[in-house]
Order: sequence, then structure tokens, then C-alpha cells
Amino acid sequence: MLTLLGSDHGKGSFCDRLTRRSFLQIGSLGLSGLTLPRLLQAEAGNPSQKRQKSVIMIYLVGGPPHQDMIDLKPEAPKEIAGPWRPIATNVPGIEICEAFPHLAGMMDKFVPIRSLVGSQAGHDAIQVFNGHDPKRPKPSGGWPQFGSAVSKILGPSDPAAPPYVSLCYECTHGPYNEPGPGFLGPSYSPFRPLGPTRSDMILNGVTLERLADRKALLKSVDRFRRSADASGMMNGLDTFTEQAMGLLTSSQLADALDLSKEDPKTVARYGT
Repeated sequence: MLTLLGSDHGKGSFCDRLTRRSFLQIGSLGLSGLTLPRLLQAEAGNPSQKRQKSVIMIYLVGGPPHQDMIDLKPEAPKEIAGPWRPIATNVPGIEICEAFPHLAGMMDKFVPIRSLVGSQAGHDAIQVFNGHDPKRPKPSGGWPQFGSAVSKILGPSDPAAPPYVSLCYECTHGPYNEPGPGFLGPSYSPFRPLGPTRSDMILNGVTLERLADRKALLKSVDRFRRSADASGMMNGLDTFTEQAMGLLTSSQLADALDLSKEDPKTVARYGT
């Protein structure tokens, strides 16, 4: 079977327990096509396609403080300044932590945003994943996280690759976990390639014709189940079915998760 959600492997683990960059070709957050031209092309039916972009969002529970990364305070008292010293970057006037020499050499390629302020002095993941204050009123179902919103608005750039991928393990402390798709519904939950699920992405001994018959039968059963369901939890089944079929009939996603097929130069840039 194809498992779309990760197993309970790694519960309570943080980001440092991950096998790093295990899907370099599709990106972590997977916000494929987050560009205004992509939206305009979709509306106008323009057949021309530009290369889609991927966004990698790294969520660290608690996280390192900004004064130890990109906004060091060398003149502040020792208890505030911390142990790290600033180093120059390739952009005159900008300094970052001495622990990031490679970033210092490419400062002209990214922009640190210093104006963001948390809605509360806590580690709640909600404000990081959807930008809303968890203490304020929310709509029924909750606010969707960014990746779910982009999945709804833009959809996948390729039928065989999900638009939103998550490597976050489930934490035992609830507020540290991803808030989920919220009021958008389960159809826009992230795809989770953690654990043993990759071995299930290969179509073994089943012809495409036989798979099509199974797909038709599954849809008829799903329609019957949804007709008796009033909770709305079954609304995402068609989307899940289409995604599962796309994954099973294409090796694109499985290949993207296989680091042995990645360019060694790319692997070296991200680490192993």
C-alpha cells in the first residue's frame, strides 16, 4: 500500500534527527510555483511554462536566537552578546556569525529579515507556520499553514509530485507540531516521505490497466462512504486517490528522494 503519512518513527524528535535534504529535487516546503507569473499564466491559459521554484522552510523548535546568527551584538554585555563574534560578508557593512563562513561568502544572494516579531514569547509553532496569533479567535477548523494555502491556490506543478512536502516529525508536546491545513481540509495536508514509506512508492507486479480498474472501484466505494458521512473528513479522498495514483505510476517522486541519483555537487552543497 502507499502510505501518505509518516509512521510514529521519531516521535518527540527535533529537526536534528532528520536525514538531511532527503528530497533535494522537490524542496522541503515544496511551494512550487510561488510566483505572480505562474498565477497569471494559469488564469490566462498561457501554455508557456517557466521553471517552478521551491521554497525550503527550516523550522527549529525553540531555535537559535537572532543575536547568535545574523544580528550579533558585540558591544552588548556578555550575557546578551553571547560567545560568538561577527565576521564580514561579501556585502560591505553586513556582518553575521563566525559560525557561517559559507553564508558570509554569498550574502549577496539572500536577505535577512530583521523586522519580524513573534506574536508571543513562546515556542508555539502556529505563529511560525501560518503567521497568526494562537491566542486570538480563529475560524472553524483553524488557520491553514503556508504550504497548505499555496497548495490550494497554485496546486502541484507536476501530477507526480506533491506541491507541499513536510519532513517534520511529530513532537510529543502538541504546540510544537505543525498546525495542519486548517479550514482548507485534509486534501491540502503536506505529503510526508518519512520512515519506510518510500519502499511503497514502486508499482510491483500490477499493470496500468489493472490499476485503473482498482481506481474505478475505489472511487465508487469512496462516493458511497461520503454519502453517509456528515463530518466532512471524507472530502479529501478524491485528492488523496489522485495523488496516490500519480505517485504509483511515476518514478519521479521516488527518484527525487533517492540521493544516489542526485548530482554529487548538489549533495555536497546541502550535506548528507
